[in-house]
Amino acid sequence: MRSTEFLPRSLTLAAMCAALAGCASLDSALQAVKDKVAPSVPEASSPLGLNDVKSAAAASPNPAASAASAPSVVAPTAPSGLAGAKAAVVDAPAPPTVSATTQRAFDDALRAMRAGRTADAERALKALAASNPELGGVHANLGLIYRQSGKTAPAVLELEKAVAASPRQALFFNQLGIAYREQGQFAKSRDAYERAIALDSGYAAPLLNLGILHDLYLWDGKRALELYDRYLALSPAGDTTVVKWVADLKNRKAPPPTSLLARKEKD
Repeated sequence: MRSTEFLPRSLTLAAMCAALAGCASLDSALQAVKDKVAPSVPEASSPLGLNDVKSAAAASPNPAASAASAPSVVAPTAPSGLAGAKAAVVDAPAPPTVSATTQRAFDDALRAMRAGRTADAERALKALAASNPELGGVHANLGLIYRQSGKTAPAVLELEKAVAASPRQALFFNQLGIAYREQGQFAKSRDAYERAIALDSGYAAPLLNLGILHDLYLWDGKRALELYDRYLALSPAGDTTVVKWVADLKNRKAPPPTSLLARKEKD
């Protein structure tokens, strides 16, 4: 099941917020953040939701994120202590009750994000994070803002808080995986993507992103091909860019050239 998303998959994961605790987009569900590496795919992401306890995949054919999940570890994005993709996910507590005032403030912040008023959105989200640290969606959206601004370290910190608050948000884990990869923490990135996939097997974005990680950074072509195939199976409309990547990988005889590192992950 998927709830509203804070950050639409494209670049705006903001329509998924049913409540503030576990949103997956910076808009409604703080979860629709993908880590797509295809240069043809824009890097923008919409806001995530507040209380969405369900995992969502912004990059998959299914709805991406849910609202701000409760203080459970945000499913999509997880903080630094990710156990590993195959670790069992502990049921998260019910989302905390969010006051009408807090919800309105969160909605306003997401609207600012969608309108491109990043500074206003950041100020509002920081204020909410100070008064409601248990809301994963708030942290996830802050992390998204920082990541898209090139501020990788603070992005990782916020996304780790998001997954800690909303451990069942696949979208948050996917975003965290992207941030870890940008920071050069490939093992943690792998674990975050695997956690997102374990939470939502139909979420295409982390499959693609994990494939890219194995292909370009871990140099595990066999595993990358498996993941690319799984991603394509979840893409009814197809993806010509990834099909080309598969052909290139099958014919590659040496480590990938550095030029390929310019690929973008999928939110």
